[in-house]
Amino acid sequence: MAIQRRSFIATIGSGLAVGAAGCLGSDEETAGDAPDIAGETLTLTTTTSTYDTGLLDDLHIPFQDRYGVTIDTIPEGTGAALQIGRRGDADVVMVHARSLEDEFMEDGHGVNRRDLMFNDFVIVGPADDPAGTADADGVIGALESIAETDSTFVSRGDNSGTHTKELELWEETDVGEPSGEWYLDAGQGMSSVLSMTNQQGDYTLTDRGTYLSMRADLDLEIHVQGPVEGGTDHLANPYGIVAVNPAVHDNVNYDLAMAYIGFITSLEGQSIIEGYTVDDEQLFYPEALSEEPNFEQYVPAGWRGSGDNGGDGS
Repeated sequence: MAIQRRSFIATIGSGLAVGAAGCLGSDEETAGDAPDIAGETLTLTTTTSTYDTGLLDDLHIPFQDRYGVTIDTIPEGTGAALQIGRRGDADVVMVHARSLEDEFMEDGHGVNRRDLMFNDFVIVGPADDPAGTADADGVIGALESIAETDSTFVSRGDNSGTHTKELELWEETDVGEPSGEWYLDAGQGMSSVLSMTNQQGDYTLTDRGTYLSMRADLDLEIHVQGPVEGGTDHLANPYGIVAVNPAVHDNVNYDLAMAYIGFITSLEGQSIIEGYTVDDEQLFYPEALSEEPNFEQYVPAGWRGSGDNGGDGS
């Protein structure tokens, strides 16, 4: 994943004007066709990292003020967030495990997926680094060193995006499936796992954003970097946003969900994401807008039609 800081602020005014003209058309079309969403409530279920870092406050206040709506946020691990969407108990989901997002769409529960932003994962631990992870051969070597030295590793253990990534990494090690007294299955969100690691563990895998937002209260340091600071692409952490399918769940507020997706993937929303910092550290990097075509953000990764014209190929 190419890491670059994008600047949207200079073009917000003209971009929003063009977007509004293109979407709304004439006054008569606006009055007749635009959905009236004022006074309604959007239910968003999202990974704990977007909630715990405070990013959503900066995104939601201008959206709510502009449309006169309320956002009810349910922070969960990615797996639980998508399960809420599968039940039709949310209008939109914001998560960070592409394989789970793909299953959600392939099963018909999600539509109009968009890439939203990214940061990365890092391995954190005490300053003395008892397993020598900083000197190991990449993230896979670091995990193998943790296991070989019986250093305590605290796992999310909650089917979240972070937990999904962690298990994918373990599968590439000689360990395979981690177990034993050194491996603690917390079943908690990221902020709780960081606090637990700080108190009784040695290491954990965390998204950079949550770690940076809590760093002042932790005695943990980054020992294995992701791509944001020049580390391995193995630790890239992309976020996506998906509307819950109103054809499957007729109770969802699809108009409001699409207005929300439109806002946070717009020039304005993306500039808010780019400008959000904690202690002068950027936590997330916008990814919804790109000069390069990226149609796979709308469909499961790797998907291809069965024929050139979308037919059966016969």
